[in-house]
Amino acid sequence: MLSNAHSALSAVMAYRLRSFFCILSVSIAIAAITAIVAAVEGAYNSAYELVDKFGPDTALIIGGGEVQKASGYREKTLTLTDARAIRDAFMSAWLVMPVAIKSGTTVSYGSKKHQALVLGSSEDYSRSWSWPVSEGTDLTAEDIASGTNVCLTGLKVVQELFDDKSPVGETIMVGIIPCKVIGVLADRTISQMGQDLNDRIIMPISTVMRKLLNESRYVSVIKVRFEDHENLKYHIAELKEFLRHRHNIKEDDEDDFKIITSDEIIAFLVALTGSLVVFLGITGLVSLVVSGFVLANLFLLSVKERTREIGIRRACGATARDIFTMFLFEAALITALGGVVGFLLGIAVSEILNATADFPIHFSWKAFAAALSLSIITGVVFGIKPAVSASSLKPIEAIR
Repeated sequence: MLSNAHSALSAVMAYRLRSFFCILSVSIAIAAITAIVAAVEGAYNSAYELVDKFGPDTALIIGGGEVQKASGYREKTLTLTDARAIRDAFMSAWLVMPVAIKSGTTVSYGSKKHQALVLGSSEDYSRSWSWPVSEGTDLTAEDIASGTNVCLTGLKVVQELFDDKSPVGETIMVGIIPCKVIGVLADRTISQMGQDLNDRIIMPISTVMRKLLNESRYVSVIKVRFEDHENLKYHIAELKEFLRHRHNIKEDDEDDFKIITSDEIIAFLVALTGSLVVFLGITGLVSLVVSGFVLANLFLLSVKERTREIGIRRACGATARDIFTMFLFEAALITALGGVVGFLLGIAVSEILNATADFPIHFSWKAFAAALSLSIITGVVFGIKPAVSASSLKPIEAIR
């Protein structure tokens, strides 16, 4: 075993150009697989972290039905009075929080400008999302009641407008409204559908509705959290009937709202992950098959180049099995090296994606073990034919 390994290593060093191309073909395939696995696992972990912050006891009511969603536009159907009615009717709801949303809002400080998502909410926003204020103070019930021009900022906004300096106490322009920064939300590394959650501003809902949206009635979503999440399905059914009755929806008509729970998000993630795994499997299989054919052809050429060496080894007592094992060891060694190089390349590519596009990545030893195993299996499978070809040469004919 050790002599075969030593012979394989010597052959790799002796035929450097051939070894380089073999390692390159395998490493490209493994790098692609590693990058995809890291991206899938990173997105999966981030999504589940988001679901955890969303809350297993949460029902998120979104205005507009499926018809409006399909057309790319959601009709305004939820109101502040809906939120108040839910709060009064459902004793098990420990939080009912309406939210008004204005996307793509220009925020500025001095000469610096930035586009951010503005959310109008209540003093319960940070508590409802388990998102503490890391600096300054939170919104208060008095801020909401009086509609004051105050706000909380995400870290992305702080970076863009203040170069990471403390913004607390400073006044920024949110659209055409001067707004005093009273607090900064803690860093949230996860993203939501590709959107940086740190890139947002939270203001009193009364301020956003009246001064930014010119709206006095409709809200974008209502978040409801129940005390007993074990009975969430029952609460959702009751909530659905309650809103249909309030909105005067006939029995055969569709809902003019959509209720989302963490179970629905998880089901979507499972389906999405399954699709990505299938894509990963096909991509990896094709890449490894291509690299395997490259490996097999280069090794067949190597057998012809090393015919005399094979003949001498046979003449000195090496059996056909020894020659077969030597070539198979050589193929496995080269592809193992390709697996290691490919894994490192995959890490490098993923880190570049993470740095340039803020793409979540996650590496594990399982991914490394899988990459190494796949590469060695590729070497063994596609190295069999060249190994058989080399071991079948007759000693006398090979020496000639």
